[in-house]
Parts: sequence; structure tokens; C-alpha cells
Amino acid sequence: MTMPPEIKPHQSIELLKALHILTRDGKLNQDSRRKLKQVYHLVNFIEPLLNDVLAKVPDPTVVDHGAGKSYLGFILYDLLLKQQPAGQVIGVETRADLVEKSKTLAEVCAFPRMDFHHLSVADSMTSTLIPKQVQIVTALHACNTATDDAIQFGLKKQAQYMVLVPCCQAEVAEVMRQHKADSLSKTELSEVWRHPIHTREFGSHITNVLRCLQLEAHGYQVTVTELVGWEHSMKNELIIAKYTGHARKNARDRLNNILETFNLTSLSARFM
Repeated sequence: MTMPPEIKPHQSIELLKALHILTRDGKLNQDSRRKLKQVYHLVNFIEPLLNDVLAKVPDPTVVDHGAGKSYLGFILYDLLLKQQPAGQVIGVETRADLVEKSKTLAEVCAFPRMDFHHLSVADSMTSTLIPKQVQIVTALHACNTATDDAIQFGLKKQAQYMVLVPCCQAEVAEVMRQHKADSLSKTELSEVWRHPIHTREFGSHITNVLRCLQLEAHGYQVTVTELVGWEHSMKNELIIAKYTGHARKNARDRLNNILETFNLTSLSARFM
């Protein structure tokens, strides 16, 4: 059976069929092709980070938050860790049924260094099931504040790298709506988000700006780029943070000034 050209050498065909990326006869439909391209791109970004960690840590841990069906975790393990003598991938997910399915699939595929836990992000920070230190934290399309939770986890676990693709950030936009009248009287900048559609889009943008400043204030070097072309997904912003231990000097002040300017001080604790 001839495999589609997107399938890489030594990739587990059984895994791709179990994830419904490949059909039973080894075909890729358009939706699966798009999903696979996104995950491949993210794995390509993660590969040099993982290689850097493997050179320093004998048995590194990657934790994938909001794992869902664990497309990212499985393909990451299959392409990058399966060939290595050490290193583990842990998926954290709040839906118990998906956790059990992922555990079963890891056994079927003989991926012994994969594990999955039915935990909230808050619980995962203190759970004995998770190592005290984690080298890489990923969150692919973690909705709304789940990305913020993944950042808090990464800070707690002293992660060397965080790789985040945020999704559906609504919290900041909602706070901006609540204070719109006050903001309109306070600053001309409020015209930027006066119309509802602008509130939604600007709220999403400012959320990621605040996240980047938060990471920089904690000693991370931050890169923001596209995951794939916009024709594949509108949820396309990729934030990669590398821990250097050198905080950007004005990051905390700028974060606080933005919160003040846009009437978002009620969210201060989230971005500490």
C-alpha cells in the first residue's frame, strides 16, 4: 500500500489510523491533511528545543496541556522521542474518557514513555504524578484561559521552553466590554476597541501581548510567529519562550501600564 507523501519514514501507520488521520485504506482526507500539517509544523519548531534539552538533561519531560486526543503528544513521541533512549511525554487533560483512550492507544502502539493524566492544570502543578521539574511545556489550541494556566504551570515547573498556540481568548475582551464607557471617557485609545468586533479581536491580541510581557518578566526570551499559513487556520499565533534567567527590565512595568490603560487591573493576578 502506497502511503501519502505527507507520511514520514518510520512513522507509525497504526497510530495515524487510530487518530483517524489516515483512513483504513491509508488515505488522507483534506481535513486530516490540514490537521497533520499544523502538527508537523509545531513538531518542527519543537525538534531543536528538544535536541537542546536532550543534550543537557538525561531524561527530559514534555508536558502537553489541554491534550485532547493527544495528536501533538503522539506525533511528537513517534517522530522525535521513539528513537531516543530516554525522554517522556505526559498529556494532561480534564476529559477522563480522552485520557483513557490515549492510555490505551499508547499501549497498543508500544509507546512506554507516554503517560496521560486526568487533571486540571491547577492540580497538575502539585500532583505527585508530574515530575517536580519539566523541561518543555506545550499547549496547542488551549482555549481561553487554559493557555494562561499552562504558562503558570511552566513557571512553577521551571520549564526551559514553552510552546503555546493560544485559542479563543475571550476573558480580556469581556472585561474590556464591562468597562467600555469608562475607557471611552478616559482615553482616545478606546476607539481601537469601541466596536464589538474590534473588542473581540483587540482583546485577543492584547491577551497575547500581556502573556509575552509576563514571560519576559519571568526571565524568558520570547519569539512570536505564525504556526502555518493563515489559509489553514485563523488560530495561528505561535509563542515560543526560552528560559534565560534574564528578565526584560521594563516588562513588568509595561505589563502593569497596559493593564491600567485598558481598564484590565482586575486581571492583574493572572499575569503575575
